[in-house]
Amino acid sequence: MALSLLSPRSILLFRLTFWVALIFAVTMALVPKPPAVLGEMGDKYQHMLAFATLSILASAAYPRATWLRIAERLSFLGALIEVLQSIPALHRDCDIMDWLADTASILAALAVVALIRRFWTR
Repeated sequence: MALSLLSPRSILLFRLTFWVALIFAVTMALVPKPPAVLGEMGDKYQHMLAFATLSILASAAYPRATWLRIAERLSFLGALIEVLQSIPALHRDCDIMDWLADTASILAALAVVALIRRFWTR
């Protein structure tokens, strides 16, 4: 979304939505036995959907932030989640491939957002 198309109220709503989604994603990633929210969708697809959604929301919530900054912060969050999942008490698995899926979906989502912004600003 082009910076000029977003009102301060819209940005505030996107920020609230982003933070709620982020808290939900981190909670679901760290609870020992998360409920099947999306049915039988595979783990990698859940990671990709979560981080693509967070990327889109972050780009709308923080329209002045650079793509690199958004990608770096969200990719770091994905890596941090994987490290935290290695805590034995959580009964979760740490998998670098999950982090790579997170990062790939972040980059893909931000590329789509960049194309949409370029189209709208013409």
